[in-house]
Amino acid sequence: MKYIKIFAPATVANVSCGFDSMGFAVDTMGDEMTFTKTSTKGVKITQITGAKGLSLDPTKNAAGVVALAMLTKHNIDFGIEITMHKGFSPGSGLGSSAASSAGAAFGINELLNKPFTNLELTKFSMLGEKAACGTPIADNVAAAVYGGFVLIRSYEPLDIIKLPVPDELQLVAIHPQIEVKTKDAREVLPEKVPLKSAVTQWANVGGLVSGLYTNNYQLISNSLTDVIVEPARKHLIPHFDLVKSEAIKAGALGAGISGSGPTIFALCKGEETSKNVQNAIQNSYADKKIDFTLFSSKINTQGVRILESK
Repeated sequence: MKYIKIFAPATVANVSCGFDSMGFAVDTMGDEMTFTKTSTKGVKITQITGAKGLSLDPTKNAAGVVALAMLTKHNIDFGIEITMHKGFSPGSGLGSSAASSAGAAFGINELLNKPFTNLELTKFSMLGEKAACGTPIADNVAAAVYGGFVLIRSYEPLDIIKLPVPDELQLVAIHPQIEVKTKDAREVLPEKVPLKSAVTQWANVGGLVSGLYTNNYQLISNSLTDVIVEPARKHLIPHFDLVKSEAIKAGALGAGISGSGPTIFALCKGEETSKNVQNAIQNSYADKKIDFTLFSSKINTQGVRILESK
C-alpha cells in the first residue's frame, strides 16, 4: 500500500459523568485525511482545508507529531505526505485535534503494514493531544481509534475498555459558534471535590457502563448526571441550562457538555425521539442571536475507517 485515504470521526468526551475517562465516536462528522509514501524521508503536511490557523509544520501539528513519533519508532526508509480536510472546527468540544491525531496514527499504521495495536495507536495519538492542548488525555483519541464507547480504566498503565453500544442510541448535538479553549475550560475546574459528589459521580459511571452493557435506556438516562465538572463549566456556554432542559423535555435520555464545550450533546433512544430533540434544541436557540450548527448522528462503532487505498 502506497496511499490511503481515511475518515477520522469526531468524538464526544466525558459523557457527563466520565470526566477524562469516557468518550464515544460520532458517525456523521469527522476529518478526511490522506497519507502517501514518498522517497524522501520525514513527514510533510502539504495541505489543510476546512479550518484556519493550523500549522503545516509537522512538529507543531497534532497529526505531524504523531506521524513523526511513529516513523521514529519503526525506523523506515521512506517518508509520508499528509493532507487534511477538517470536517468540523477546532475548539468545538468534538475532538478536533483527536481526530487529526487518531487519523494519523491509523493511516500511518496501515502504510507500515499494521505493526501497532489499538492501545499503542492510542498512546501515539495522545502525543498529538499533548501538542495541541498541553495534556495527553485519552478519552477523545481512544474513542476515535476504537470506535463506539470507551472507558479509560487507567492512565498508568494505560488500560482502555471498549463498551457496547445499544442499537437505538443516537446523538443530537448543537455547536454554538463560539470557542471554548480546552486550557481555559480546565482552569475553572475545582481542585478539591466533596466526598459526597465523588460518590455520586463514580456511581453514575458504574450505572452508565452497566446500562450500555444491558441495553437499559432508563439506567443510561439516570446515569447521565455530572455533579462536578458541568456546574463549573456551564457558564462558559450561553444558554446551556435552557438547551439541556428543552432536550430532556423533548425526550432525551440526558444532555451535557461535549468535551470542554461549547458543543452540547444529547443522547436519545430512537430516530423519532432524536428528531423531536433536535427540533426542541433548535427552537431554544433560534432567537438567541448566536450562530450555531445542529446535527444528529448514530454512534460510530468502527472508529477511524478506510475510504480509499492503493
